[in-house]
Amino acid sequence: MSTLWPDHLFLVGCGNMAGQMLARWLACGLDPARVTVLRPSGRAVAEGVRVISEYPATLPPGTTILLGMKPYQLADVAESLAPISDGEARLVSILAGTRLADLRQHFPAVRDIVRAMPNLPVGIGGGVTALCADERTAVEGYAAVEALMSPLGLVERIADEGQFNEVTALSGCGPAFLFRFIDAFARAGEAIGLSAEQAARMAMATVWGSANMAKQAADSPGVLADRVASPGGMTREGLNVLDADGRLLKLMTDTLTAARDRGEEMARGG
Repeated sequence: MSTLWPDHLFLVGCGNMAGQMLARWLACGLDPARVTVLRPSGRAVAEGVRVISEYPATLPPGTTILLGMKPYQLADVAESLAPISDGEARLVSILAGTRLADLRQHFPAVRDIVRAMPNLPVGIGGGVTALCADERTAVEGYAAVEALMSPLGLVERIADEGQFNEVTALSGCGPAFLFRFIDAFARAGEAIGLSAEQAARMAMATVWGSANMAKQAADSPGVLADRVASPGGMTREGLNVLDADGRLLKLMTDTLTAARDRGEEMARGG
């Protein structure tokens, strides 16, 4: 897997998401000697990874920069980082709500700029990472970023950057929505008479097994659901509740719409 890795990886910030990404890359064979992390605290992140608290005078040739700090810090970061980021550097941003045009404005010398939206399961190789680049980014540069993201899970190129809020609502926010579902599923089992501990274990195992089955199946999850449900049986009665008046679809659509709209408000500074 060595061909996946850039000559050098420079992380600006190493919070929850960037930390999950780095942990997965290291687990998949990235040499920690190729990694430098800039974080004000200077706190260690992983064995062998160099951590600095101030910007270096130069970056090694072939550096891929990952912007993993808070979006509001972009201007301050760029003031120090842009002067040492030339056309050979490659920039990947996981900053929510920060458009490619904004990144171009702050890093005018960098040719390859890719916007990425990962979700938390990237840390176990089961994540989703959406990518978007503009016309200035070279084909090979985009492909290199795509390859770097591949150990994290599913990688999807998004042609229209305007859809990034929809992508974020679905896959970026999605783990939280699914965690909430699993919690409600378990609590419902408790409500009908199971112990809390047993319901939690069974709900988790059911979700895990069903998700893996759906991933491997040739049929859609909707078809699989109908196959499980015998006419007049217990499963069908339960599905009738979920399906009545399209209530489950409406609930999920309303959930994603609320998340998407909030993303648009944040992008406008709201």
